Amino acid sequence: MAKIIGIDYGTVRIGIAISDDNKSISFSRPHLPNNNEFFKKLSEIISSEQVDKIIIGYPLNLKSEKTNQTLKTEEFKNSLETFIQNSGLKTHIEFYDERFSSSIAEQQIIETGMNKKKRKNKGLVDSYSAQIILQGYLDKKNFNK
Repeated sequence: MAKIIGIDYGTVRIGIAISDDNKSISFSRPHLPNNNEFFKKLSEIISSEQVDKIIIGYPLNLKSEKTNQTLKTEEFKNSLETFIQNSGLKTHIEFYDERFSSSIAEQQIIETGMNKKKRKNKGLVDSYSAQIILQGYLDKKNFNK
């Protein structure tokens, strides 16, 4: 069965999460650096996990307005769509509102009882944020079934 990837886009790191086969539960994966190897590594995940959809967190401000990060995320999505199309992968890409995902991720990490040094790992927050974004998407889709 095909899976879904969740992405929390950042200019330095990109948080990654992936769904289970039933597309009902998301699991965080180690973040990937945002560098010239990112698309290659992502395509390897897409192929190995049989991913048919990518959900990218869409960062709007509290007034539902676009920010500088929103524009960067839109550029990233366009680049990813071009890469996917040129690679021959059959993967659809969608945005999903990510407001508060980083705050929720930080709170969840604190609640795990993880020591302070590990909690400062920004890549961990990015991966948890991707998991929260993807889980929100999955919950919304499964609720509407």
